[in-house]
Amino acid sequence: MKLSPHWLRDFVDLPVDYRRLADELTLAGIAVEGISGEDENTVYEMEITTNRPDAMNHYGVAREVSALYDLPLKPIEPKLPARQGKSDVAIDIQEPALCPRFTAREIRGAAIKPSPAKIASRLTLLDQRPISNAVDATNYVLWESGKPTHVFDLDLLEGRKLVIRRAKAGEMLKTLDGVERKLTTEDLVVADARKPVGLAGVMGGYDTMITEKTRNILIESAWWDPVTVRRMSKRHGIHTDASHRFERGADSESTVASTNRVAELILESGGGTLIGDVIDVIARQLDLAPIELDLREVKRILGEELSTVEISRILKRLGFLFRSGGEGKYLVHIPSWRLDVEREIDVIEELARLHGYDKFPNTLPAYSGEVIDQPDAKKDAKLRTSLLALGYNEAISLTFISKDDAKKFSPATEIDLANPISDEASVMRTSMAPGMLNMLAYNLNRGTDDVRLFEAGNVFQLADGKAVELKRVSIGATGSAVEAGVHQTGRPITFFDLKGDIEDLLAPFACKSLSYDAQTAGYYHPGRSARAVMDGTMVAQFGQIHPDVAALRKLRQDVFLGELYLDGLYRHDLRKVRYEALPRFPGVERDFSFVFDDEVVFEKIRAGVEDLGIADLQTFIPVETFHGEKVGAGKYSILMRAKFQSRDRTLRDDEVAGWSTKITKALEVLGGVQRA
Repeated sequence: MKLSPHWLRDFVDLPVDYRRLADELTLAGIAVEGISGEDENTVYEMEITTNRPDAMNHYGVAREVSALYDLPLKPIEPKLPARQGKSDVAIDIQEPALCPRFTAREIRGAAIKPSPAKIASRLTLLDQRPISNAVDATNYVLWESGKPTHVFDLDLLEGRKLVIRRAKAGEMLKTLDGVERKLTTEDLVVADARKPVGLAGVMGGYDTMITEKTRNILIESAWWDPVTVRRMSKRHGIHTDASHRFERGADSESTVASTNRVAELILESGGGTLIGDVIDVIARQLDLAPIELDLREVKRILGEELSTVEISRILKRLGFLFRSGGEGKYLVHIPSWRLDVEREIDVIEELARLHGYDKFPNTLPAYSGEVIDQPDAKKDAKLRTSLLALGYNEAISLTFISKDDAKKFSPATEIDLANPISDEASVMRTSMAPGMLNMLAYNLNRGTDDVRLFEAGNVFQLADGKAVELKRVSIGATGSAVEAGVHQTGRPITFFDLKGDIEDLLAPFACKSLSYDAQTAGYYHPGRSARAVMDGTMVAQFGQIHPDVAALRKLRQDVFLGELYLDGLYRHDLRKVRYEALPRFPGVERDFSFVFDDEVVFEKIRAGVEDLGIADLQTFIPVETFHGEKVGAGKYSILMRAKFQSRDRTLRDDEVAGWSTKITKALEVLGGVQRA
């Protein structure tokens, strides 16, 4: 959001220039992400965290400046003319749990016209479009003090009353954006004697809005239940400046002050008469219990002893009440605008950031307790260092995915979120593949064509009615395997590059058998993917993404994905590294040239040869393959090489010949035909 540092001068005398102020606010946790404009037109681009709605306005930031530089904060004190008569407007709160307080004020005979230059220019500077003096007064107060307010055309309110109630099923409300909305009993509305005139905390109604014909105005300011506002905002697809603040927790004690401030601005610009006293209905008190602050805990957490004078100064500048509780303990009373402060550690955080993080010495925190051994730490470290050595960069994606992706990328039952951010992040991830594909697409869409990423994390699923977390590692690669240069031609990543990386990652784990087959998930390319099976358990699957999946995600080049299933892989210990002397006796190599049907993969051939149990057979590898008319359709020729070697003697020719005969017969049993 945008804020004007020049506007801050209304409330505090700034002792520094705007750029230094931006730096020091950022260090104190009120982040200024960018600065534009000059002098009075300087604008801060702010990044205010969601737990700090009190700082989403100029007065809130001015309060931070006051504490930062130990300067007095000028109060906002509306000056209203003498009231006349008595207002007959009635307020009826039927849902006190959702609306503890509702405040209103009546003005008669006001003129609706353009706002004064000062108000219009300040709103324009923040990208807020000026509308009229009455509407702009509410927007000005929102950006000045952070409290959303609303103005009604009083003559359009039937029965001259406002009722805060649940909507009736099927009721309709045309909101200020001109959209006719069908309401449910889950909606909280502000209604007149007959119909809804506003969606509580979200948006006002079209039929009672201020127009150039308006003369009599009703100003309202209320406090709404944050959860209710958020659910309504999401249900109706509306996000407003008001809902943004209400759903994060607005100030319940500012309803009277904000109502009076709006009234002051309207009366100054449009004239009119203030009718009666402010109407302030309190259906339920919102009291924040005091927090006990122990000075010993402050020192333990911060590593430095802050004086009570410094603590008192910071807290009082922020609006907290601070009084002694005896024996080094104090009671801190929380102001109504700081709903984010709930515990002692929250108060200590306020002390740390306003005292200045840079003022604390670099010391190790005090620690007492038991060191917990992480049994998989060495295995995690081995995988991470291996991936980094292979050229992959670590990345982190959201642990939430869409329900559609959950079903597409995993057969497991997903866990629904009770209050999801969006439909695209409505369940806990059952697979890490969607997140990896999103990160690869993000890079490709921004001109980065050569990408290698890995992510280590958990997936979540329901099993026997309980949530289960399983450890996974996902790797993704696209682009060049070999970059073109003056000494070599370029080459894109292929399935075999990824297979080599998977083999390197699995090599450190001890096992009796490791085999590969083509039984992969449906989102992989059926001819360019495989899975790794270690001692009968699948520990990885990898390959090129299926063309249909790639097209759906608009991936404009071949993308390769690998997944390691650590719950199965970590059942195996890391291999112990042992020194082994080079053999003293020479090895003997023999080549075997055979023709096989395409269905006979080398994995099956290798297994058949290993089953012979030849102790001195050190390696059996493919050397080259050939497809063509000479070998026939549906067949391929393969040249394989066996290496025999003993560590305690020189092999005899008859031994090697006997082993070669056994291998030849085993290959013939698999359907192979030896080539001449």
